[in-house]
Amino acid sequence: MKAKRENDVCRCPWVDLSKPDYVEYHDKEWGVPVYDDRLLFEFLSLESAQAGLSWYTVLKKRENYRRVFENFEPEKIAGFDQAKIEELLLNPGIIRNRLKIEATVNNAYRFLDVQAEYGSFSTYIWGFVGGKPIINTIWKLSDYPATSKESDVLSKDLKKRGFKFLGSTICYAHMQATGMVNDHAFDCFRKAEIISKYST
Repeated sequence: MKAKRENDVCRCPWVDLSKPDYVEYHDKEWGVPVYDDRLLFEFLSLESAQAGLSWYTVLKKRENYRRVFENFEPEKIAGFDQAKIEELLLNPGIIRNRLKIEATVNNAYRFLDVQAEYGSFSTYIWGFVGGKPIINTIWKLSDYPATSKESDVLSKDLKKRGFKFLGSTICYAHMQATGMVNDHAFDCFRKAEIISKYST
């Protein structure tokens, strides 16, 4: 499956044009380089929650996640106690998986550790791609990789630091979402836009 064309606009082949919120996410967020620590933690947490599910399932619950997870402020989430976790398990607005919820709280602690060590989480994570986006050549759906050598190394290092639910596949999806890799299809209108705006 190649890029999808609608009204002379080409988009990546994974985009479901029947879902306006999915199209908006592709057109405005996916693949845009993210350097803000809070937003990086949000993406990391949502990708972790996605494990075994579709990204669209998580995307539909994103606003609920932001509300109950204190807008993904890691300092606040690190303070969640067992009572708060039990409360979250009763909330239908998020994915009610105990291990994933506990992983988010755990990862908030680990995130703060990395910030303390590197000055920012952004400095740490962007180091795995040499500080600038990797630009891949994608023509069709089957060209998209599930992992990369960079995501393998990132996942291994995160696990060593105590992070949970962040295997190489999840790490690669995070890298795609936050622009560490530009995996927009070759003829997708966003590929050139992002390269032009964020090239150094």
